[in-house]
Amino acid sequence: MPLETKENSIFKVIGASSLGTLIEWYDFYIFGSLASIIGSKLFPQDTGASALINTLAIFAAGFIVRPFGALVFGRLGDLIGRKYTFLLTLVLMGGSTFLIGLIPSYSTIGYAAPVLVLILRLVQGLALGGEYGGAATYVAEHAPVHKRGFFTSWIQTTATGGLFLSLGVIVLTKNFLGAADFASWGWRIPFLLSILLVGVSIYIRMKMQESPVFSKLKSEGKVSKNPLKESFNHKANFKMVLLALFGATMGQGVIWYTGQFYAQSFLENTCKLDFNDSRYILLWGIAFATPFFVIFGAWSDRVGRKWIMLGGMLLGVIFYRPIYQVFLEDSDLSRVEQKDIKSVSAPVRTSMLMENGQDSLISESRQVALKNATVYTKIQSQIKYADPAKAVYFQPEVLKDKKLNRAVFWKFVGLIFFQILLVTMVYGPIAAFLVELFPAKIRYTSMSLPYHVGNGVFGGLVPFIATLIASFPGASPLSGLWYPIGVAALSFVIGTIYLSNKKPEHTEAG
Repeated sequence: MPLETKENSIFKVIGASSLGTLIEWYDFYIFGSLASIIGSKLFPQDTGASALINTLAIFAAGFIVRPFGALVFGRLGDLIGRKYTFLLTLVLMGGSTFLIGLIPSYSTIGYAAPVLVLILRLVQGLALGGEYGGAATYVAEHAPVHKRGFFTSWIQTTATGGLFLSLGVIVLTKNFLGAADFASWGWRIPFLLSILLVGVSIYIRMKMQESPVFSKLKSEGKVSKNPLKESFNHKANFKMVLLALFGATMGQGVIWYTGQFYAQSFLENTCKLDFNDSRYILLWGIAFATPFFVIFGAWSDRVGRKWIMLGGMLLGVIFYRPIYQVFLEDSDLSRVEQKDIKSVSAPVRTSMLMENGQDSLISESRQVALKNATVYTKIQSQIKYADPAKAVYFQPEVLKDKKLNRAVFWKFVGLIFFQILLVTMVYGPIAAFLVELFPAKIRYTSMSLPYHVGNGVFGGLVPFIATLIASFPGASPLSGLWYPIGVAALSFVIGTIYLSNKKPEHTEAG
């Protein structure tokens, strides 16, 4: 078969695999992209910051069960094949996402709302635990050995691509409906759209052929009879599982989720940027950085995977705190002087009953425009108690919905771009790295577990743990960064000492 035909064939495999994986990531991450709004719908209105933390905890729950999904679907993938296993994960993911968009809010069904969402997030996590290993293995087993990093790196773009798609759909929906309708009911639309995307992907995946490597194993009667036992009871293989986790995927996971999800949460909830601005910054950063997944994946075919991945971890350890310090300083408007103000709008006064149905929360907001083109909203709130014996409680003034001037906006885009560049370094080569560690008959199971523990547990918990740490008494807004920095530093040390830059023996096309 001519090389050109083989290249065309592998790109068809990549296209079919990537579309489904992209949609699964879209489904999984859209929840995190809407965390602040979902928190206000799932929990009582007067829970404040704890509503965000509780929502991030539900978001994190989907990550925690990913390793279990890796075990369940990894075993199926090694027993019955790659194709049908990640077809099943796609159906589970799409159905769960669609149902999240239908769940009533806390005001309608009380605490049943967060409980139902939690259950569906767990199903999402299980499904994603089986998806990635299947897609990466499927593509790797079609790819020429000497180009495995290049071809599998296309699958790596889908995780960031899914985030990009989720952000894009959210921004477009909000701009079309308006802020009020989007916050009221429009936030459900991105979840409901998932069912259409999944339908298209299922149709495409049904036409895919089984991996040639698995087909050969099956025809020769060499399919593993007990993938879990062979993966984790065999001392040498289990050693590679642990090395992959602590020397690579653990550090890769925290770099991924810090540079994209925690960055978004920090800009929106700590820096108090405008909803659209925080997402536009991330969208531009993702757009500029995404091609580097393929660049670093292809480069790893030439120079090895190890030092590219470890280099991304080390740069994160060094630069995270300086970057987030810039975010804080350049978005701090608390010291604005009167001479810097161009205009202040007339006050808008709102009053609403609190959960007890007696006390009232009264807020007065003004929009402030500065001479440097920065715009923000200043809110002064007070709680008026029904009991006349209680004095009115004045809450601290809040500055939010900050729209940055163009210079600062593009500066933030550059800082996000740099963080996602580190993501491409650690993530671009890792699929090929994991595939090459394990023999074909237990590859789906063996590679899925360290990947999903590293990403689902260590990485996926970054937004929740970092936000929680920063909320502790005496903590600073930057305190949460010690978690990803510490994990990345530990993984860098372990990887430096124990990882080899040479390809292991399992370098067959499957």
